[in-house]
Amino acid sequence: MQRLRELIAGDELILAPVALSPIMALQAQDIGFKAIYLSGGSLGWVKCVAEANLTLPEMASAALDIRTVTDIPMVLDAGGGWGDPAHIHRTVTMSEAAGFDAIEIEDQFLPRRFHHHIGEERLVDAEFMVMRIREAVAARTNPDTLIIGRTNALRPYDMDEALRRGEAYREAGADMVFIHSRTPEEIRTIGERLPAPLMIFAPPDGFGTFDMSRADLAGLGFRLAASSGSAFAAQHKAARQSYEAFFNDAENPYFEPGEVQKEMKLAHKSARLDRFLDIEKRTMDYD
Repeated sequence: MQRLRELIAGDELILAPVALSPIMALQAQDIGFKAIYLSGGSLGWVKCVAEANLTLPEMASAALDIRTVTDIPMVLDAGGGWGDPAHIHRTVTMSEAAGFDAIEIEDQFLPRRFHHHIGEERLVDAEFMVMRIREAVAARTNPDTLIIGRTNALRPYDMDEALRRGEAYREAGADMVFIHSRTPEEIRTIGERLPAPLMIFAPPDGFGTFDMSRADLAGLGFRLAASSGSAFAAQHKAARQSYEAFFNDAENPYFEPGEVQKEMKLAHKSARLDRFLDIEKRTMDYD
């Protein structure tokens, strides 16, 4: 399987959907995705603690579970990196040990604040973030590990400040720059001003209704588009509505009568049950 560094060296936009568990990772792989994204935001909601409370070992544990079943390239949403430059070393070495191909580090102030989730940002000085990036590069032991420098500076500041930070993080050694943006106008400006490879969040509703296509983004130097929450939101909706139907003796809105077992069979397939059955057939005596 191609590693992420090799994939982004091409001229294609690589899509990385959120995957929080082994079965999500395998489903993404079976669909044809070439990489996955372990989102701190979505994992924080799964654990009902929010991203600000997540620890590095929790993220590494989730990655280890995934890595036991698939070698698909993984991108870690490392937030602020869990500390000052001195702490970044453990962030990088543990992330590499857990099997991540890329580590996305933001210029967030630590400890993280929950107001980040409602659009209020507290960012460190760009110069301090530069030290984080430099130490992340210094701590790297696998030359294929990508260091992604991210800024949310468009929220509290403006495009000029965001671009200044992006350029500084690239000069500090980041292999990829990620300026969190929303509109096509912002995206075009970033692509025109900063060199490839660039990272972006995919539109929440996908590219089918977005004003820019994957080819447009690739032409501007974007090489990685992560979807941080869409699949999790779908799971949340499906579970909530299924619970409501069960509680109220109503029909499940996602299934016709008898279809639940059919979907469970597909889940068995996604989880690779056949592999374990084959092992038993080869190794166990059923007589």
